Amino acid sequence: MTTSLEHIEQLLSDQGAQPPIERWDPPLSGDIDIVIDEQGRWFHEGGEIERLALVKLFASILRCEADGQHYLVTPVEKWRIQVEDTPLLIVDFEETVRDGRPALLLEQNLGRRQWLDAEHPLVLEVYRGLEIPRQLLSRGLSARLNRSTYYQLVERAREAPLADGRPGLVLESCGDVYPLGRLG
Repeated sequence: MTTSLEHIEQLLSDQGAQPPIERWDPPLSGDIDIVIDEQGRWFHEGGEIERLALVKLFASILRCEADGQHYLVTPVEKWRIQVEDTPLLIVDFEETVRDGRPALLLEQNLGRRQWLDAEHPLVLEVYRGLEIPRQLLSRGLSARLNRSTYYQLVERAREAPLADGRPGLVLESCGDVYPLGRLG
């Protein structure tokens, strides 16, 4: 069976924008030479995938499973890929109101927007020895704040104790409080 990008693209061509990959459970087909680097760029066999439409299509069938591995999943195939950090980046945000409460709508590098809310919280995770804020998304995925967005959010954050009692910076959105980073 071929592992070409064109083959996977053909399998997905009639699935629409949000394929129901949570219902698909094909056996592992193997590894495919796709890497998502720290900057959210997608590479196939060492060359960057420059067609944004193709990257968005692949992102629509991407999931991270309990083993911590990332897979491209179609109705009949499941290919393991490599992700250096997170598959998505948060590159912008909008301050707005949702259900009468202040809310943040976070925008990802592939154009999707997601509320910062209880279903999609911001958490601190260690990467290369540093605690980095990431938004948890559906399908086991996460998105890391890019540097510019992080600093813009720091300006809007307030000091408050984090869950472990240590001082930190927090953001409020949709009626809840989320950690942005530790102080000191």
